[in-house]
Amino acid sequence: MTTVSGATALVTGGQRGLGKEIVQELLRAGASKVYVTSRRPTAEDDPRIVPLEFELEDRRSAAALARTAGDVTVVVNNAGIMTFGPLLEDDDEEVGRVFEIVAFGPLRVAKAFAPVLAANGGGALVNLHSLTSWIAGFPGSGTYGAAKAALISMTNTLRVELAARGTQVLGVQLGLTDTDLVRQLDGPKNDPRAVAADIVSALQKGESELLADDFSRHFKAALSGPVEGLAVSG
Repeated sequence: MTTVSGATALVTGGQRGLGKEIVQELLRAGASKVYVTSRRPTAEDDPRIVPLEFELEDRRSAAALARTAGDVTVVVNNAGIMTFGPLLEDDDEEVGRVFEIVAFGPLRVAKAFAPVLAANGGGALVNLHSLTSWIAGFPGSGTYGAAKAALISMTNTLRVELAARGTQVLGVQLGLTDTDLVRQLDGPKNDPRAVAADIVSALQKGESELLADDFSRHFKAALSGPVEGLAVSG
């Protein structure tokens, strides 16, 4: 389990949407300082929140971030993008761009901060996944879902590799969450504050996976059945 009280955390993409709610829940749980990243960071009123510039697609940015935030014990890989291109229709350049940001970006963060976390006692790494990695047919999410599926595989591997360094790895699986990224989409959406609270609770319980909503729990169970059960119409 990970102790949040008194911890120093980093939340990528922590100045908006779900990331912002995660920051607030960490602070409510007693975190002493939270670094938050953005492509264009803005000042924060709370002195416990430290904004930093970070570009997930920049291959050198994660290493620079780790040098600046060398006191962290909790890293939350939240930053990303949402795309809607079908896998067959996106050209190679777009597929590469999405994988670079959605899958390889969080991996670079994990690699950069693995020695930092180990040096600071182990701590925790949290990766945010997506229900689109488990289902087929969600409108226009082919490339994005494939990249998120790659991230899940990376998270599973990191969980094993980082265990030897005393680092908890938590994978968070969730469906649509009510943020600016998906506000234009139809359908039920999670309350981001509730998801954030569940993430912090799962961290403190030492859990390896959080299924944040009924949709995620349903499709996790469906993984053991025929692959046709993982398709949705739309």
